[in-house]
Amino acid sequence: MTLPKSWEGKLSLPVVASPMFLTSTPELVIACCKSGVVGTFPVLNQRRTEGYVAWLDQIEGALSVTDCDVPFGVNIVVHRSNARLEADLAVTIDHKVPLVITSLGLNRDLIRAVHDYGGLVFHDVVNMKFAEKAIEAGADGLIAVTYGAGGHAGTLNPFAFMQDLRRIFDGTLLLGGAVATGPQVLAAQLMGADLAYMGSRFLATEESSAPMRHKELMVAGQAEDIVLTPRVSGLPGNFLRESFVEAGLDPDDLTPAAELNLSTTDNIKPWRDLWASGQGIGAISDIPPATDLCTRLKHEYDEACKRAAAGFEGRNG
Repeated sequence: MTLPKSWEGKLSLPVVASPMFLTSTPELVIACCKSGVVGTFPVLNQRRTEGYVAWLDQIEGALSVTDCDVPFGVNIVVHRSNARLEADLAVTIDHKVPLVITSLGLNRDLIRAVHDYGGLVFHDVVNMKFAEKAIEAGADGLIAVTYGAGGHAGTLNPFAFMQDLRRIFDGTLLLGGAVATGPQVLAAQLMGADLAYMGSRFLATEESSAPMRHKELMVAGQAEDIVLTPRVSGLPGNFLRESFVEAGLDPDDLTPAAELNLSTTDNIKPWRDLWASGQGIGAISDIPPATDLCTRLKHEYDEACKRAAAGFEGRNG
């Protein structure tokens, strides 16, 4: 197991609160970091690069006031369709953001630039082909996005994927996909992960900017209320079935969003009106402040560690 050396002794819980499109906020990042959890947000949650700068200033200012040295991170989409990549990367370098999470493509120049100022790059992977490319490019960590993850999701079982990844990679490994409780964080570690990658559970917090109806559906829902469909973006993703129904759409229609042209024909905007969620929502029963959630997760995790240790001792005794 491998944590970045610069992170050793700083985290109270081996968790990264994953960057959630349209819903992660500076307030959520700050609350997580102050609680010993790595907070992150997508750069594109701000419409303009100037807004991205403002969010970085807000986060850095809040963490410096309390001398919080827990790292935070940003997600940068490196797909060629991202016209802001160059400008946003320049800002990231200028602010020396501790962690950059890359997705929807691999950019070796970005990795080198982040390494030059001492930052880390973790890369989303959904299969071994993408993992091998990320390792070759010099990524510091791999985020295994497995079946059941919210939003764009992989199709591999976490047990199988983690085993295969750890066989070829001795760097920092994260597991994402239906992780929502302290015991599940420990389970991720037992499977070979260094950190759990947790999104949906943090979406249902006070600091998240998700619509209240989105949060309410997550509190009320369970795994079978999630539908895996390419209809939102053209790529398979996990979304709340009821959000399709309330938008007047059939959640079982697999027609890709590109063919439907939702934004013009139905006045429905993907992601804004069709809500992402992972299959782990059965563990969500409230919408607490993020600080309270982190405290709860820490307690659950510590208790799970104690139970596991006692169980192992009993078997060995």
